[in-house]
Amino acid sequence: MPRVLSDERRDLVKATADFCRRECGTKDQRDKLTAHGREQHNQKLYEKMAALGWLGIAVPEEYGGAGQGMTDLCLFLQETSYGLAPISGFGTTVIAAAAYEKFGTEEQKRVVLQGVVNGRVEAVSMSEPGAGSDVGALTCRAERTDGGYRVNGQKTWCSNAHIADHILLIARTGQGGSKHHGLTQFMVPTNAAGLQIRGIDTMGGKEVNDLYFTDCFVPDSAVVGEPGQGWTQLMAGLNVERMMLAALMLGVAHRAFDDTLAYVREREQFGRPIGSFQAMKHRIADMATELACAQLLLDDVAAAIDAEPGRLFPREASMAKLKCTELAKHVTLEGMQMMGGYGYATEYGMEALLRQTVVSTVYGGTSEIQRDIIGKSYGL
Repeated sequence: MPRVLSDERRDLVKATADFCRRECGTKDQRDKLTAHGREQHNQKLYEKMAALGWLGIAVPEEYGGAGQGMTDLCLFLQETSYGLAPISGFGTTVIAAAAYEKFGTEEQKRVVLQGVVNGRVEAVSMSEPGAGSDVGALTCRAERTDGGYRVNGQKTWCSNAHIADHILLIARTGQGGSKHHGLTQFMVPTNAAGLQIRGIDTMGGKEVNDLYFTDCFVPDSAVVGEPGQGWTQLMAGLNVERMMLAALMLGVAHRAFDDTLAYVREREQFGRPIGSFQAMKHRIADMATELACAQLLLDDVAAAIDAEPGRLFPREASMAKLKCTELAKHVTLEGMQMMGGYGYATEYGMEALLRQTVVSTVYGGTSEIQRDIIGKSYGL
C-alpha cells in the first residue's frame, strides 16, 4: 500500500535500503558478517551506519544526533530488518538511550547518547530466573554501602550484554507498599568487578546472556533517575520498546512476504506457477491485506507519539507490538508452508526469518501480556 512520506523520509528509506543491498544483500555477505548466522551483530557494519549518522536518528541534536522522532526511527528499523542487516545491538541501545535521556544525569546522557551516535552498544537487564513477565517479582538486590551500592543476584535473557558498554540494570533497593516499590535503575559498566556475563545458546545464535552479580560495587553516580522509582521509570520507557519491536518485526514480515511471493511466482508444479492456484492466491491476498493494516496501525501510533512526545500510549503501543509480532510469525510460517521443503533450507532463508519472529512474541512483553494491557485499558 502506498505510504505518504516527506522527501526527507523517502530519502532515508532509499538510502538505508541501498546500503543494506550493497553491504549485506547476499547470503554470502551475511554469512561472513554473522559467522554463518551465529552472531546477530556485526560491529564493523554498525560503525559504518554510525558514520552515516543513522544510529543517532532519535538522539537529541545537543548530543550529536539528528533529533528525529518515532516515525523516523520506525522507518529506519523497518528498512534495516527488511534488509537483514546484522545490527541486533541497535534495538537495546535505543531502548536504553531513551531511559537515560529521560531520567539520567547530564554526565550519563553525555556518555551514553554520544556513544550511541558513535556506534556504541547498550543493554537493558530486567528479567530474572524467577521474574519474567512479573517484573515486580525481581529479587536481584542492590544494598546501600559507603558511597554507593553492592549488587548481588542473577539476571537472565539480557540481550547484547556481551557487546555492550553498559547495562541499564533494574534491581531491588528496598521494599514498599507493593512489589513494584523499591526498584532502582543503575548504569553498570560491563567490565565492572563482580559482574560475570555468560552467553545463552539459542536457536537464534549468540544474543542473550545470563548476568551474575557478586558484591558488584556501583557508585551513587550510577543511579539513573530517582532511587526506588525504577518501576515508574520503566513503565515510561515501554512505549519505545514496544514500538521498536513492532517496527523490526513488520520489516521482517514484509521481507518474508516478498520472498514468498517471488518463490510462488517462479516455482512451477503441474505445468504452471504455484502462485496461480487459488489456494495460493488467497493466502497471498490475506497476508498482503494484513500487512497493509499493520503498517497503517504502526504509522498511526508513531505519528501520535511524535505529536505528543510527553504522553504515554500504553494501549496503542501494545496493540502495535501485538499485531506486528503475531503477524510476522504468521507470515513466516505461511511462507515456510508455501515454499515446501525449500522453506526449511538455509539457502532460502525463510527458516531464519521464522526463528526471528517466533521469539518476538515472547520478548519485550509476551503477546499475552500485551492483550492483558489492552484489556485493562478498557477497564476490564
